Amino acid sequence: MNETKFLKVTDDFGKEITYEIICAFKLEKTGKNYVVYTDNTNDEAGNLNVFASIYYPQDNSKLDSIETEEEWQEVEKRLKEIQQ
Repeated sequence: MNETKFLKVTDDFGKEITYEIICAFKLEKTGKNYVVYTDNTNDEAGNLNVFASIYYPQDNSKLDSIETEEEWQEVEKRLKEIQQ
């Protein structure tokens, strides 16, 4: 049985937000860790809102934006694997 894991992040206004982690992985090519997460809300079409960021295991409250197309392709690849 998989245990649900959560990520707590403080926004720019000092508010703490809790997200549910969908998956986390490290890419050997970049040496970076990535996390895919959700706030369990839906968009106008009813799809689950999902986000992805670079994260730091030593400070998992710090996230950075994914900036390269190669990184986004890898994240999308992982998401497709999970969906199957």
